[in-house]
Amino acid sequence: MVLCSVSKKGLKQADSIKAERILGSGDAVCASVASEQQILAVGTRRGVVELYDLAESTPLIRTVSLYDWGYSMEDTGSVSCIAWTPDNSAFAVGWKLRGLTVWSVSGCRLMSTIRQIGLSSVSSPMVKPSQHSKYEPLMGGTSLIEWDEYGYRLYTIEEGSPERIVAFSFGKCCLNRGVSGTTYVRQVIYGADRLLVVQSEDTDELKMIHLNLPVSYMSQNWPVQHVAASKDGMFLAVAGLRGLILHDIRAKRWRVFGDITQEHKIQCKGLLWLGKIVVVCNYIDSSNMALLFIILTELVHCRYELLFYPRYHLDQSSLLGRKPLLAKPMVMDVYQEYILVTYRPFDVHIFHVKLLGELTPSSTPDLQLSTVRELSIMTAKSHPAAMRFIPDQLPRDGIPNNQFSSSSALLLREPARCLILRANGDLSLLDLDDGHERELTNSVELFWVTCGPEEKTNLIEEVSWLDYGHRGMQVWYPSPGIDPFKQEDFMQLDPELEFDREIYPLGLLPNAGVVVGVSQRMSFSACTEFPCFEPTPQAQTILHCLLRHLLQRDKREEALRLAQLSAEKPHFSHCLEWLLFTVFDTEITRQNINKHHVSGPKFANNSSLLEKTCDLIRSFPEYFDVVVSVARKTDGRHWADLFSAAGRSTELFEECLQQRWYRTAACYILVIAKLEGPAVSQYCALRLLQATLDESLYELAGELVRFLLRSGREYEQASTDSDRSSPRFLGYFLFHTSYRKQSLDKSNSMKEQSAHVAPVKNILENHASYLMSGKELSKLVAFVKGTQFDLVEYLQRERHGCARLENFASGLELIGQKLQMGMLQSRLDAEFLLAHMCSVKFKEWIVVLATLLRRSEVLFDLFQHDMRLWKAYSITLQSHLAFSEYHDLLEDLEEKLSSVANLEEK
Repeated sequence: MVLCSVSKKGLKQADSIKAERILGSGDAVCASVASEQQILAVGTRRGVVELYDLAESTPLIRTVSLYDWGYSMEDTGSVSCIAWTPDNSAFAVGWKLRGLTVWSVSGCRLMSTIRQIGLSSVSSPMVKPSQHSKYEPLMGGTSLIEWDEYGYRLYTIEEGSPERIVAFSFGKCCLNRGVSGTTYVRQVIYGADRLLVVQSEDTDELKMIHLNLPVSYMSQNWPVQHVAASKDGMFLAVAGLRGLILHDIRAKRWRVFGDITQEHKIQCKGLLWLGKIVVVCNYIDSSNMALLFIILTELVHCRYELLFYPRYHLDQSSLLGRKPLLAKPMVMDVYQEYILVTYRPFDVHIFHVKLLGELTPSSTPDLQLSTVRELSIMTAKSHPAAMRFIPDQLPRDGIPNNQFSSSSALLLREPARCLILRANGDLSLLDLDDGHERELTNSVELFWVTCGPEEKTNLIEEVSWLDYGHRGMQVWYPSPGIDPFKQEDFMQLDPELEFDREIYPLGLLPNAGVVVGVSQRMSFSACTEFPCFEPTPQAQTILHCLLRHLLQRDKREEALRLAQLSAEKPHFSHCLEWLLFTVFDTEITRQNINKHHVSGPKFANNSSLLEKTCDLIRSFPEYFDVVVSVARKTDGRHWADLFSAAGRSTELFEECLQQRWYRTAACYILVIAKLEGPAVSQYCALRLLQATLDESLYELAGELVRFLLRSGREYEQASTDSDRSSPRFLGYFLFHTSYRKQSLDKSNSMKEQSAHVAPVKNILENHASYLMSGKELSKLVAFVKGTQFDLVEYLQRERHGCARLENFASGLELIGQKLQMGMLQSRLDAEFLLAHMCSVKFKEWIVVLATLLRRSEVLFDLFQHDMRLWKAYSITLQSHLAFSEYHDLLEDLEEKLSSVANLEEK
């Protein structure tokens, strides 16, 4: 691939074409240019797409391929074709041998026809076209791709099937780019004839709702051009080729123009919401110029205007105002009563909107616009793709109650800065007072301003923003100081906030601390040839980033308020855990870099960030789980540093024991063994074992028994293997695994009267005696199964002790009440006990359990050798009315025994 330059004479003369640079490694097979962003996409024989920056002497920006998804060139073949969307926001790639994929500019995989097989693929070789072809389109490769005029459909032709065209439908994200605004409350994807709305009120389980647009409107104005959601997310504004419609999400109603001639006069080029007012950037058709000349003569030479409609009525009679624009707007934004409009090459105008009167159908409010700022900036940089006001750093109590009290109040609240995202991905901060622009970063695809000080529902008062690009998600905070925006040490935090490369972020929910994204999900149906591609919403929290930022600036009270506001939100415990882990991991890294400075110069006079974090999390009941979960994720060699800030491990264990958080307490046992020694851990584990037995938590008790016996042997043998095995055992305590419960070795454990076995055995036997005395047989079965207690040995020893049945009649009645034989689990428990009683020939129990289970064959085998026992059994059942239900069993046994007696006589 050779990049050439052409002289002003054009291509008429061959010598006017000059080779400037060779791109790639000589294996290019196709190319496509994104003219808006000046990016060249080059497809290679290796199946890789290389992106070059044409605006900056063509450096390689990045490469995209399916290698990370387990597919190589042997699977897909070389790249056969590349096509950019009309707005240059994404590009489609087709391969010679198999499949099609659509990527965003930053490298997010938006859609792929090739089925996901995992990152480590041994089964990734190319599938033959005849195998499962109905479940994967373009299995034979892609020969040609082309987007439609609006970017809603991608048309493809498969290799070897030129007579067949396969079309894929796409939706567009409502992003803060160009002249259409967005909102943080409602995330919307719009297709050619419908909206896909993310139900984000419950961020624990996001849902995608399909909202069909009115046929009466779309039949005349297809396709959808612009969509904007109101700030509260309750209203949507949708514009097609002509006109405008509004949707009330709460009432589920559409609002349209009553007069179709008024609708046809609107060619919407952008939408914004100004409170309860929808702002339309309208292109004035030349056919309407005569009418406008009569109304406003100054509009004759103006082709663009702003129209202000109330959300309750779409009609010329309800039009609140009309503002002519100097030219076609390049970028627009709104913040409170201020509207930003930017023209080419880079002229910025800011208008203030003042509404006099109430905005109700019964009143006639007056809307006034005034220009408060104009800037004309000379720059050779790429033109802006998006701009957002940055609210001033004012405390909430410093905002005037009367917004229109004076001109000084207006100046006080007027935004003085804005963020600029240029078409080439550069993000910068513009000072609207002096026009000074400061570069922040590059390779940015999207950005969001998190909040402003006037927002009561935001999680944090300070203004911050997030950006998304090929590096993932980054959070930015202004630096502390008198003028935080003019200092050179901006705080750029949390590069680990990287979205999965199959999840594309749609927007931010500042009041929930969540970023909402969308990914492709592939579903299959027997009634269709191809799979269904379903966009699925995803959520990722940023709460831990906000908390860490506040703690770094020593704003502990504000961090506590923020955490309290979020305590009921989904994944709160996970956020706290991630916060502590990232802070502790940073502390470990810092110690490794400079081992001579334990606390670090930044916190020499104050408590460390780790201590602040622990103090914050300690205010919530999740603290004990969070601390031990972070310990599990880190090397045991650093546990001393963690618990020096979090608290002594034995004290945390004691608190869990007092609160009856036994599983959490069990997780601390191994930490205690590491930090306090095996003797202390054995003592704590024995106490916890007794507590879990008292609460009938037999599975956890079994885990503790195995730990006590294992660690006790290691302690006695002075083995050094305990440290290496601790993380594995800790993971077993925290999460249920497929670990097969091993029975206690009779010769080496339960019968071994060593120092570490005797206490465990005593506790288990005492509990077994307690259960046997109270005839809590279901619990006894669960106890034996959970702890692998040797019930046979115990029964042999306690035959004449607590296991003895004093009276058959009372024993049968009591055990029948305890076991509740009508339940399946109770019958299984009785069968379990019967098997053990038979193994030790415990006749009293055998008779009772076999009667309850109606096991006549067991009773017959017993009675035929002991007729005296049979007579006592028969008399007892016949003499008690409570045992009348067993008379049929008695008759059956009597018949069998009589037949045996007759045979013996013969």
